[in-house]
Amino acid sequence: MALFLHFGPNTFTDSDWGTGHVNPTRLNSSQWVHVAKEAGFSRLILTAKHHDGFCLWPSEYTDYSVKASPWRNGDGDVVAELASAAKEASIALGLYLSPWDRHEYCYGKTVECNEFYMGQMTELLTRYGDIKEVWLDGAKGEGGKDMEYYFDTWFSLIRQLQPGAVIYSDAGPDTRWIGDEAGVAGSTCWSIFNRSNAAIGGTDPQYSQGGDPLGHDWVPAECDVSIRPGWFWHASLVPKSAFKLLDIYYKSAGRNCLLLLNVPPNSSGLISDEDIQVLQEFKELRRSIFSNNLADNGLLNASSIRGGNGNSQFSPYYVLEESIGTYWGPEEDQCDWELYLDLGESITFNV
Repeated sequence: MALFLHFGPNTFTDSDWGTGHVNPTRLNSSQWVHVAKEAGFSRLILTAKHHDGFCLWPSEYTDYSVKASPWRNGDGDVVAELASAAKEASIALGLYLSPWDRHEYCYGKTVECNEFYMGQMTELLTRYGDIKEVWLDGAKGEGGKDMEYYFDTWFSLIRQLQPGAVIYSDAGPDTRWIGDEAGVAGSTCWSIFNRSNAAIGGTDPQYSQGGDPLGHDWVPAECDVSIRPGWFWHASLVPKSAFKLLDIYYKSAGRNCLLLLNVPPNSSGLISDEDIQVLQEFKELRRSIFSNNLADNGLLNASSIRGGNGNSQFSPYYVLEESIGTYWGPEEDQCDWELYLDLGESITFNV
């Protein structure tokens, strides 16, 4: 699971797609990191710039950034503070840089705007240490200026500056959008996928939700959803219940996807107490459900074991181990197999 952090002018103007006076008096990115870690999330992704064009770092390419705000007397850098806090807590950091920029005059001038975007991407990927994920989309907005995004050039730049970063978009190259903003994957969701059948901003949602059992590319899906009705914090909105988050968890992480849960900081610059309460309840639900594996004392057998029944390297009992380095493997030249689990007694379960 990863925690999405939508924060910016929209937090203060009660909008989700702002057209771009901000002073979060208590902003504390260490609190964001602490909340994520306590709730069981291993990654944070920050909206370094959303569609309104406001930059949460002092970009040299625009005056529309934290350096023009009263926060920290114009010397603040949200990205730097979060990067430092995440590193100290051993939490992975990802960044979202929106291609659509409703503030900059150059938007709509293809070459100039693509160069502008790459300049800002370079700032983000060279100033803040190890970035584990770069998150972007093809958003333009209905009736917006016509723009061609040079995605392949952007991806090459990211590979050059942060070779270990996962690149997310609607269609990969490394992870893909699930096709909705409800956090729900297809009941079968394959990590394999055909990128040739997908286009950023134009992929069939049903194809993305299910993946492709005959696909040639490994592009696992991310299920993005917000704990609140909107992506940014609004005083009038309340978070989903822990039971609703559990249902989403089953339909995202439980269906072979990363759950990317947006928990937006409020206008004070902190994650709200009511959101923290829900996250703690969600954590306790997961703990109570998954702390006791009812199959632990069961007897296991398989219709096929790679290398024959005497080969312990691929024993069926490895399915009970919490490790990706050991696993049951059937013979490679067979097209179907069965795994038998004898619980030894009558047991009631629903997961």
